[in-house]
Amino acid sequence: MPSPQPPRAVFAMDPVHLPLLFPPPLMTRLSEAAGLDPALVVQDFTDPVAADALAGAEVLITGWGCPHLDAGVLTAAPRLRTVLHAAGSVRSLVGDAVWERGITVSSAVTGNALPVAEYTLAMILLCGKETFEHRERFRTTHAYPPPAETAGMGNVGRRVGVIGASRVGRRLLELLRPFDFTVLLHDPYVSPAEAAALGAELLSLDDLLRHSDIVSLHAPDIPDTYRMLDRARLGLIRDGGVLINTSRGALVDPDALTDELVSGRLRAVLDVTEPEPLPAGSPLYRLPNVFLTPHIAGSLGNELERLGRIVVEELERVVAGVGLEHEVRYADMARVA
Repeated sequence: MPSPQPPRAVFAMDPVHLPLLFPPPLMTRLSEAAGLDPALVVQDFTDPVAADALAGAEVLITGWGCPHLDAGVLTAAPRLRTVLHAAGSVRSLVGDAVWERGITVSSAVTGNALPVAEYTLAMILLCGKETFEHRERFRTTHAYPPPAETAGMGNVGRRVGVIGASRVGRRLLELLRPFDFTVLLHDPYVSPAEAAALGAELLSLDDLLRHSDIVSLHAPDIPDTYRMLDRARLGLIRDGGVLINTSRGALVDPDALTDELVSGRLRAVLDVTEPEPLPAGSPLYRLPNVFLTPHIAGSLGNELERLGRIVVEELERVVAGVGLEHEVRYADMARVA
């Protein structure tokens, strides 16, 4: 009996990402699992070459830079049945038309969660040692700090508040386990028993802010979380407390946060901001109590291969006729990033 024809697959993303997502060994596995043209990477679905490819595509392998999959795109891709996203959130990628057509969607968001959690853990440990402030002082004074200036330093018993038991939040909770922290959690979808199983004490948002030394944001950017840390809630964080944001800038009132940081009352590690990037004149670039990074917590460089590997494995499951391991379901879209 002849073997079934492999599905036709098409890449749709910014082509700059393709070599890092799918280095030669992974590209070989993709080519063995599906019929595809490694040289064709679609960025514009209206391009005639793209239109020809879409007409026969059964699988779309997407990534950063892929245009939105609206009804018009799906009309041009009548055979499409699976979207495999080699990145994190699919919120801006798939619209209602995808779900209405019954197309299955998979995301490598689990793979992207790990570097974000690793970045956050590193920042928690460094903040507990007041690393950034002492680095600034050392550059100026060239002197070691006296004991009086280090009395409050250290990570023993430090209270870490995690907002959001998302994939990143859960990976962070795992990474925090070996350390001598008291871990607090806020997530409206998690029960106290589940929080305890994750190694954390479940609290209301306000109580978590009041009782945490370091607050780390891992909630999704959805209407319910817009400006969830407003001026009043930022005011609940203790003097000298730290806010770490690797989620989205929209979760925090930017004017209120700037005021708290300019005053010196709070410290912050911000990998995301609103707007992004900040304007050149923002005082946050110059403050010693603010550590800004250019949205680098997520997968970059050699970490992209992990996302590509997830997609390759998902494609192999499609070919084998088994369920996707990282399927995104419409019912979860209202509460995930």
